[in-house]
Amino acid sequence: MGSSPRIIRVALLVAAAVLLAAAAVQLRDKHELAEETVQDIHDQLDALDPATRAAVIARLTSDEVKKVRDQRG
Repeated sequence: MGSSPRIIRVALLVAAAVLLAAAAVQLRDKHELAEETVQDIHDQLDALDPATRAAVIARLTSDEVKKVRDQRG
C-alpha cells in the first residue's frame, strides 16, 4: 500500500515531463516557422528594385504608425 502513492507521483511526474517536452517541440517549431517567414519577407524585399522597395517600406511604416496612433487615441 505504501508504494501506491509513490507510483502515482512518478506517473504524474512522467506525464508532466512528456507534456513539457511536447510543448518545447511545438515552441521550437513555431519559432522556426516565424524565422522562415521573416526570411521569406526579407528575400522578397531584397528582390525588389530600390524605388519599389522604398515605397513598400514607406507604406508598411505608415500603416504601423496609423495602428499605433489608433491604439493610443
